[in-house]
Amino acid sequence: MPLKKTPRKVTPAGAGMDGSPAADVVSFPIVGIGASAGGLEAFQQFFRACPPDTGMAFVLVSHLDPSHESLLTEILQRITAMPVMQVQDKTQVKPNRVYVIPPDREMNILGGALQLSMPNQERGQRMPIDTFLRSLADEQGGRAIGIVLSGTASDGTLGLRAILGAGGICMVQDPSTAKFDSMPRSAISAGYTTHTLPVEEMPAMLKLVASQAAFRLAAPVLVSDKAIRDLNQVLLQLRASTGHDFSLYKKSTIGRRIERRMANHHIDSTSVYARYLKDNPAEARALFRELLINVTSFFRDPEAFEVLKNTILPPLLAGKPQGYVFRVWVAGCASGEEAYSIAIVLRELIDEMRVRDEQELAIQIYATDLDDEAIALARSGRYPPNIAQDITPQRLHRFFVKDEAGYKVTPSIREMVVFAVQNVAKDPAFTKLDLLSCRNLLIYLEPALQDRLILSFHYALKPDGVLFLSASESITNHPDLFAAVDRKWKFFQAKHAAAVPYPGNVEKWALMTNKSMPGAGAIAIDRPNAASAGSIGELSHRALLKFYAPASVTTDVKGNILFVYGDTGKYLRPAPGPVSNNVIDMAREGLQLELRKAILGAVAQASPVLNQHVLVKSDGDFIRTVFSVHLLSGQRAGAAAEASEPLLLLSFWEAAETELTKKRTTKPAAGKRLTSDRSRSADVDRIGMLERELAYARESLQATIEEQQATNEELKSTNEELQSANEELQSSNEELETSKEELQSLNEETYTVNGELSAKVEQLSGIQNDMKNLLDSVNTGTLFLDHHLMIRRYTPQAVKVYRLIASDVGRPLGDITSNIQGEDLLVELQSVLDTLIPREREVRTVDGSWYLASMKPYRTLDNIIAGAVLTFTNVTEFKLASIKLADADEARARLAEGIVNTVVEPLIVLDGSLKVISASRSFYEHFQVKEIETVGRKIYALGNGQWDIPALRQLLEDILPREQVIERYEVKHAFPLLGSRRMVLNARRIVTTAGNTDLILVAMVEIEQVVSP
Repeated sequence: MPLKKTPRKVTPAGAGMDGSPAADVVSFPIVGIGASAGGLEAFQQFFRACPPDTGMAFVLVSHLDPSHESLLTEILQRITAMPVMQVQDKTQVKPNRVYVIPPDREMNILGGALQLSMPNQERGQRMPIDTFLRSLADEQGGRAIGIVLSGTASDGTLGLRAILGAGGICMVQDPSTAKFDSMPRSAISAGYTTHTLPVEEMPAMLKLVASQAAFRLAAPVLVSDKAIRDLNQVLLQLRASTGHDFSLYKKSTIGRRIERRMANHHIDSTSVYARYLKDNPAEARALFRELLINVTSFFRDPEAFEVLKNTILPPLLAGKPQGYVFRVWVAGCASGEEAYSIAIVLRELIDEMRVRDEQELAIQIYATDLDDEAIALARSGRYPPNIAQDITPQRLHRFFVKDEAGYKVTPSIREMVVFAVQNVAKDPAFTKLDLLSCRNLLIYLEPALQDRLILSFHYALKPDGVLFLSASESITNHPDLFAAVDRKWKFFQAKHAAAVPYPGNVEKWALMTNKSMPGAGAIAIDRPNAASAGSIGELSHRALLKFYAPASVTTDVKGNILFVYGDTGKYLRPAPGPVSNNVIDMAREGLQLELRKAILGAVAQASPVLNQHVLVKSDGDFIRTVFSVHLLSGQRAGAAAEASEPLLLLSFWEAAETELTKKRTTKPAAGKRLTSDRSRSADVDRIGMLERELAYARESLQATIEEQQATNEELKSTNEELQSANEELQSSNEELETSKEELQSLNEETYTVNGELSAKVEQLSGIQNDMKNLLDSVNTGTLFLDHHLMIRRYTPQAVKVYRLIASDVGRPLGDITSNIQGEDLLVELQSVLDTLIPREREVRTVDGSWYLASMKPYRTLDNIIAGAVLTFTNVTEFKLASIKLADADEARARLAEGIVNTVVEPLIVLDGSLKVISASRSFYEHFQVKEIETVGRKIYALGNGQWDIPALRQLLEDILPREQVIERYEVKHAFPLLGSRRMVLNARRIVTTAGNTDLILVAMVEIEQVVSP
């Protein structure tokens, strides 16, 4: 049935696959580092060994308590010279910086910017390391670097898988050096590491790998012929050692991985590495593993699987007959996630069809890969707990079983898939396929090999079968073979209008699939071989079964029908009541009793029960029927050998006439005498008695059977109760597992917080030691008081002021005896607490020492007042010197005053504002003014303004500021009280060291007294 095409979404040029603008290329490596419990110590070891100029950016992802503010940024900043910052949304990444994920956030990277989002999973189920490393692989591709350090559980494993698949570098801490080795061991056991080494050695290895060509953004250079020859030598040596040819894989992909192996062995030349491969077969095997790209996940590209379920598969499944086998091939399945994802989708659709249409289809999925180790992992069906990020909780609960190691697919899904090792490039393809999935394989192949595989896939599909590719792959070179159904998610429907030859070995393929191909018929006729003989034998075998084999059913030991062959309607019919597929319940009248007996006998004696004759009522008549019960050797497909039970083959056919004659009594021989009437009567009585006994035995047997059925019903009811109890126990177990996961996550977060707090305590201890030594080294006594003036702490120098002992901590300061003379500082301390205004005063102790008491509020870093701080600074020497200086100044002042008063001429001393500071005795006497009227007033205001002399103003305000000394400045002025006077003024400006006028000395010499006319 042709599928409906979806409209093609046009993406603007220069945009990403999702239609968004293309991100700018980051020109430096970005290193994602993940850790959990024990990660703080590992981070510190890493950055102690890491130089600050690596040219890389480091993004740290740790399991943090969502309710606790992280101290990781502050702790690491003390270790490295690189700026360490906590990420904010859309933070642009720059080289030589360290970025730390904030608590309760998930982080991705897009376009060189870190994007934050709220976690979708519940606490205990989050995988922040996987989330970031996956986005880093998508962002940087082969230049991505991922590191997993100490931690519990398995977070980071799938992230490293994505980086390894993109061609990046994956480093893991050596488990022997990790405080918690679960995360490193998970990544190592999964095989997703390129380097396993101690943390201290990682920065040096980063510097080495960053020097590789893959990590340098530069214009592509032409590859020399010698480089191509050397690379071919490596590939030839690899083919000789492993048998696998990688010559048609893209050289860019192969080259990056070969360079990585060369860097591990410190080899610079490709030709030298080719010789190294020849001498070291183990390295050839390691390179082979390196070239295999086992990167996948459950429901990769969820939108593509939504289209598969809702648009692609329903038309493919519609109209199929009952019992149809829907065939799927997943090529390049890696570790099986893709195959199981398709199986889950098909199981959901088949279950919906069974409920809606009562239609049952069989599903057969073939999943193949070149990597035998990946196939072994896929066959086990076990995956780490991280897959919960990719699978919905409903599917996880329905199709997986939780255990201590992670998750395991249920048997119903596991039995749908057959895994096999296959080289898709050279091994024959599976045929008659309804769906073929080959995602993220073609992108690693050269165009020639891509074309070969596209032809192979087309021939493997049925008409209208669907090819499912990845979003980055296409089949543009073969538009005549496929029709696009969904261009965005790359679903293509096969067109078989013209015959297309199989691209591989035509002869081998034709013999394997029993198909005739152009040119293949002559091969089959002219050269018959074992393969053709086997095909003829198989054809003959089918014909014999069709024409001669009796109607048969295959059952288990309980009679439940597993397979029906031929027409069994004459012998079996649907049982009335609830639907049952038990052959005894379905047996027609006359067959049930003997059939039950035969099945029980065959099972009990482990031997067949053959040719049992019964009369079976069918279509209103009794027909003579023969049946046999055989034990089948072998086991049910998909069941474990030790858990399988024997199977039974029940065959039915009508008895032939010859068989009926064997049951009849032969005629008596000639010459024998007939029995007497008495003996004949006795035989009749005997027969009657036997018939009555037989009827009684049948009734007893029927009663026994009914009792047995009643007992079975009771056992069935008991079994249902036990199943119900088992389901409740499973639910309880799931709840306990969930609680265990939450506790484990909480334990990791607590350990991380504890590590941060321990580092903080260590830092505070160092600060406390520094403060103690600082306070001990300064000559200042300090008292720390609380709101109630209770002593919280004091320094040794404080005991010189207050008589303190160690036990006084916690006591009120008022209870402590003070050495201060007649001073009480408690009132002032309380005032400081009330007003928040600092105070200072000098106090004297009983031993004659002087202290400067400083009282200030005690402020926390949050500007909260938590008490008061009282400090005592010893100022004894300063105080004594001040007293001596004051005494000396007073003596000099008295001496100066005596000298001034001795001078005959009037003298006056002014300050900078021209106010009178002092005057000589002769001034008061000569100008008849009093001291009280002079000192403190401006000179112009003396004597009610009689000193407001213009010439004096000019002298003091204009001339004196420019001149240091003015001599013989003649002034003539008429004083209201003294009359006109003629004087000579001498002025001297006394300038301070700062250049400011401090004092002005004015001397007045009267020349003559002017007489008024």
